[in-house]
Amino acid sequence: MFLSIGTSSVFSQVKKNPSKEKAKKGVRIHNKKKPATKKQHTLPGVYIDENATAPVSITQVKTAVPAFIGYTEKGPKEPTQISSMTDYKNLYGGPSAEDIGEFEIDRNGSVSAPAIDNDPKYKMYYMLQLFFANGGRDCFITSVGHYDEAGNAIKNEELLAGLALLKTEDVPTLILFPDAISSKNQGDSTELYKAALAQSAEKKDRFLICDVAAVNNNITKSANAFRFSMGTENLAYGAAYFPPLKTSLTYAIPEDEIQVKLKANDKKLVLRHTEDAISTNSGNKEASLYHTENGRYRSAYRDIKNTIQAKKLELPPSAAIAGVYAKVDASRGVWKAPANISLNKVSAPKITIDKNAQAALNVHSSGKSINAIRSFRGRGVLVWGARTLVGNDPEWKYVSVKRLAIAIEESVTNALKRFAHEPNDAATWAKVKAMTENYLTTLWRSGALNGIKPEQAFFVNIGLGKSMTSRDIQEGNMVMEIGLAALKPSEFIVLRFSQKMNSN
Repeated sequence: MFLSIGTSSVFSQVKKNPSKEKAKKGVRIHNKKKPATKKQHTLPGVYIDENATAPVSITQVKTAVPAFIGYTEKGPKEPTQISSMTDYKNLYGGPSAEDIGEFEIDRNGSVSAPAIDNDPKYKMYYMLQLFFANGGRDCFITSVGHYDEAGNAIKNEELLAGLALLKTEDVPTLILFPDAISSKNQGDSTELYKAALAQSAEKKDRFLICDVAAVNNNITKSANAFRFSMGTENLAYGAAYFPPLKTSLTYAIPEDEIQVKLKANDKKLVLRHTEDAISTNSGNKEASLYHTENGRYRSAYRDIKNTIQAKKLELPPSAAIAGVYAKVDASRGVWKAPANISLNKVSAPKITIDKNAQAALNVHSSGKSINAIRSFRGRGVLVWGARTLVGNDPEWKYVSVKRLAIAIEESVTNALKRFAHEPNDAATWAKVKAMTENYLTTLWRSGALNGIKPEQAFFVNIGLGKSMTSRDIQEGNMVMEIGLAALKPSEFIVLRFSQKMNSN
């Protein structure tokens, strides 16, 4: 028995095969190279042939793994990865018990409903529903506190602490704050955003999705308030979306937390106790509207349920946008602009935006572009913008270009770590260059880069006099430069990579 153990990689060659070219012209090519002969074994047994492996390849990092930072019912407070709403419910519980007010039932059984707010205080649960409904897959949850601990306040310092925990995680590539625009004023949320932008710029492996709050339902006031408080640093690492969304989601409030009052006798009840609660305490039966007086109020019970179900929630757009990022990345690639995509579980934008209003959002003298979400007849609610917060920067104004650059830089950086203890010489540089060019060629073939030929789409420079000086080598630094012809804009963006080499 003979076993051959080893690994190999097949790399696409940019040059045409001369054998095939000549064959097309009718010239017969003879391959004079003799195949390698296997060693002949004379005794029975198990033998291992060690085959030389091809150069290491670069693995593309995941590009759309958001981290949601906010409040939950329960669960761990360190960043934890989940893949579905079932995972979330098992680990973090359900939505918060919103105080929607008290329902009243008169002597005739008619129901008077309170004024129910359609803006839930704690939004994590509902935002995740939007994320998964719009194509979201894996994500991280960073719980900064539980509902019963938080009381009535959403605290900036707790959300900032959650952001700090995220700094040690390498997998998340997007940052979201579901509860950011529940803060008392716009300044609170933008302080969070500025901190997240700073972390993204430092780590160079993540991107922030901002929600722009609706100020008095006025487009100009909303945009101005956001732009004024966002500062000017690290803006290429984020994008903003407006307005909030009218969704088809409804409150998921447990029936034993919905308050009901019988006006005839001022009796206080809950909408319905569970059968388990009644079997544990028989008094709960008469404290449950559904069960009390032998089910006399079943019609009122249904009216209350229908009233709550009719109240559709309004939510910030960031979670739905993160889902769109994930869907587009999976179906097309991170280089495809996450725009002109319809949103699921969304009935309309909270504020109607026409083309004139969008022009003011998209292009501004400050450069802080805000991406509009608009409703189109026959097409639904669409993401109608794909700019970063530096909309006047010719290199980084597009979300897709910036996120592609982040993905390439992170993927190449991870691969370069394998060479940390290799000699900093021409042989190592050749391996690194071949590895990187094969990776970029694969991206080019997938449509990520602009150019008819690979040499028009990218370049890779590494070596003494090309990307390094003698001092770089003396200090143990291997430096590589990559130029990318992004699809928009179609010009070279230069990235520099430095790997600390073993000085021994």
